[in-house]
Amino acid sequence: MERGSVKKRMDKRKVQAALCLLLLPASLVLGALRPEWFYGCSLLFLAGILGAFFLYFEASRPRAREMALLAVLSALAVAGRAAFFLLPQIKPMAAVAILSGAVFGPMAGVIVGSISCFVSNFLFGQGPYTLWQMTGMGLVGAGAGILFYSCRLPRKKWALCLYGAVSVLLLYGGLVNFSSVIFMGMRNWEGIIAIYAAGLPFDLLHGAGTVLFLLLLTKPMLEKLERVKVRYGILQESTF
Repeated sequence: MERGSVKKRMDKRKVQAALCLLLLPASLVLGALRPEWFYGCSLLFLAGILGAFFLYFEASRPRAREMALLAVLSALAVAGRAAFFLLPQIKPMAAVAILSGAVFGPMAGVIVGSISCFVSNFLFGQGPYTLWQMTGMGLVGAGAGILFYSCRLPRKKWALCLYGAVSVLLLYGGLVNFSSVIFMGMRNWEGIIAIYAAGLPFDLLHGAGTVLFLLLLTKPMLEKLERVKVRYGILQESTF
């Protein structure tokens, strides 16, 4: 009887986590309609993803070490962005989100990617673009988790680098450039193409920087994360 009660409570937490995820598209729509509410929208997005994370983790009976690990990975991404602030677009943040998702699953990639964007923008400046950067980087991390964790594609260095270049260019760059289209009120194809063309050099540079950091970080970081995962039993059977 007690076991059934626990299972029912855990299932309820999973439903609540799914409902929390509805805050994500709601915050995107609100941010697009009212750009001046970007702080509130960022917090709404963060509350949704953190709420889903904690509720889902409660359903899977998480331990403090698992929460701490994702916090450390997010902090590492933030520190990496701050350390390379003099080099435009050359940042290790996407590489850390990709490797986190590849080892621990899609939701881990979302958490690390989105939180690192939100926190690091307190150093680089918050704005209406913050919400879109969080979403884009979260998608980059989630895509890595889907391909290399859920679908179990081999985590070869060349495959991660290829994914990093494509995802940063299309997912992150595409979404952030789309936010510029919205905020600038473009309603014609000429203006939209001009915005994407203006952002392309930065997106290519960002993609090249991500590939560079993946080349440097993939082998040592995968070894360390896998060692932590196995030695301490962290997120070994993660389904998120």
